[in-house]
Amino acid sequence: MKNISLEKSIRSIPDFPKKGILFRDVTTLIQNKDAFKKSVDLLVKKYKGKGFDKVVGVEARGFIFGAAVAYKIRAGFVPVRKKGKLPFKTIAATYELEYGTDTLEIHQDAIGTGEKILIIDDLLATGGTVKAVIELVERLGGKVGGIGFVIELVDLKGKDKFKGHKIHSLVKFKGE
Repeated sequence: MKNISLEKSIRSIPDFPKKGILFRDVTTLIQNKDAFKKSVDLLVKKYKGKGFDKVVGVEARGFIFGAAVAYKIRAGFVPVRKKGKLPFKTIAATYELEYGTDTLEIHQDAIGTGEKILIIDDLLATGGTVKAVIELVERLGGKVGGIGFVIELVDLKGKDKFKGHKIHSLVKFKGE
């Protein structure tokens, strides 16, 4: 495989979704077969053999990376979705957005007591989404053993919301 730069495979879009924001678009990384393979391989290398029972992927891009990692580390995969999208009985957690709140749900039988869980998402910004996912996992009796991201926006200090948890990010962007 070529010596591919994950950072260079991520498109930066100025002023999206509003003026002053530099949006980091992971879809260009996913479209690039070498960059996508490298990102999944690096996450797998970090977490393989660590005894994870399940990988929890966060809607929607976390599904892409989470399912691929779950397959490679021989773990089950659990989707966490926005409110009203899962067909069975769920539990929910509401979290703060820049303007308002949102709610995530997980099937109430998705995680068993004591199962070791790996959370995977594409992007760590302020950390609110994954904080809600940690709450859901723990309410079901799961033990969060790791949290992995493809991209981390360091200046937003989202990592600070996860004291006591092991965080791993493949690409770290600082500043605009």
